[in-house]
Amino acid sequence: MIVKEILYTAMEQSAEDIGCKAEDFMREQNIIIPFRLGDKARKYLKEPITANFVSYGSNVVAAAIDDIREIVTEYVGKYEFYHLFETPNMHWLSDRIKVKGYRICFMAEYFLPDNDTLRPLSCDYELRVLEQKDFQNLYLPQWSNALCKDRKHLDVLGVGAYEGDRLVGLAGCSADCERMWQIGVDVLPKYRRKGIASALTSRLAIEILERKKVPFYCAAWSNIRSVRNAIKSGFLPAWAEMTVKPENIVDEMNEK
Repeated sequence: MIVKEILYTAMEQSAEDIGCKAEDFMREQNIIIPFRLGDKARKYLKEPITANFVSYGSNVVAAAIDDIREIVTEYVGKYEFYHLFETPNMHWLSDRIKVKGYRICFMAEYFLPDNDTLRPLSCDYELRVLEQKDFQNLYLPQWSNALCKDRKHLDVLGVGAYEGDRLVGLAGCSADCERMWQIGVDVLPKYRRKGIASALTSRLAIEILERKKVPFYCAAWSNIRSVRNAIKSGFLPAWAEMTVKPENIVDEMNEK
């Protein structure tokens, strides 16, 4: 796959996730639409979703339910699209939607592979390609980014780093949507800063592309270690999202 094909595939998926068209992300003007979770949306996206703001760098597409669409429309018209994801501007939105029982919930940056920089990286440990059958005994806290015990059926492929027979690092991917697989990676604390994470991530990305799927990688802006791994592994920032949910759901998350 070439970069343009990879990027357009991601845009098509984002369109399915919020109810717009892929071309909407390439327009110069911002777009506000009714929120609709498509039949082929990412499997971990769970309603209720009040609004979602998505930007691929040219504009923002904001999908919102009727109850706050007027507020969202005013917000999108008030600031440059890339400032919609920043404080103090977010406080303007937060104050107004809180009155209606909603709060800003998730914010994340997503990365896609870059053909010019993606290549297999090496480390001092043996790398082994793993399949679903190999994950049975790996649903442990130390591998919680690479694998998800609540969605085991979606964990389809991985790469492990071994010191002898001991697993010291693991990258896994989840078939979160039909054409895109999401990568997560974990390395045991004493083995970090040895190039293992980037070796695992780059190798898994190549394995995914060979299977005609698009690998993608998600990180919080504040997770510098994860962002650095994405870039070192041959990924580049592709899009950003900010999600609004009912206040009670955000409160439940904070209680866990």
